[in-house]
Amino acid sequence: MPSEIDIVPAVTTRREEAQGFFEGLVSKSLGWARKNSLWQYPFVTACCGMEYMSVASARYDIARFGAEVPRFSPRQADLLLVVGTINCKQGPVLKRIYEQMAEPKWVIAFGVCASSGGFYDNYATVQGIDRLVPVDVYIPGCPPRPEQVLDGLILLQKKVQAQQHKLIDRVPALAAGK
Repeated sequence: MPSEIDIVPAVTTRREEAQGFFEGLVSKSLGWARKNSLWQYPFVTACCGMEYMSVASARYDIARFGAEVPRFSPRQADLLLVVGTINCKQGPVLKRIYEQMAEPKWVIAFGVCASSGGFYDNYATVQGIDRLVPVDVYIPGCPPRPEQVLDGLILLQKKVQAQQHKLIDRVPALAAGK
């Protein structure tokens, strides 16, 4: 049997309601903007690079999804596309590139070699880049078809748009400084 407390709706003040609505509106707007403006840094090392180039071509047109311009500086990118095989000597370089990217940042493992090491089961190959950097989306295939790449990008866009964005409340910080 539910008690009276469970039945009575929660009472909020107008300020809390306004902040909730405003924060929700801003969060949705920021999610939409980030979803449609992914600035990618392609870390292309192997044969999957040909499929990456075909996704950027006119037939598949990755520009429709807001990820058309590759940035070749990690400080200007928020999406790291690891395309192909990563060997152990490239691991520290990949990790440094990831650390130089600005927040928020996302990673896509492009192809089976980046996802799990592929058919290179030896000491010189990293068996999945998730051992070095956190991965948001895995795109399988050797090499993956352009349609798979677009599906992976759409999956990442849904993840980016669903993130909650918090507003900074500066009033307590100012009151503490007095």
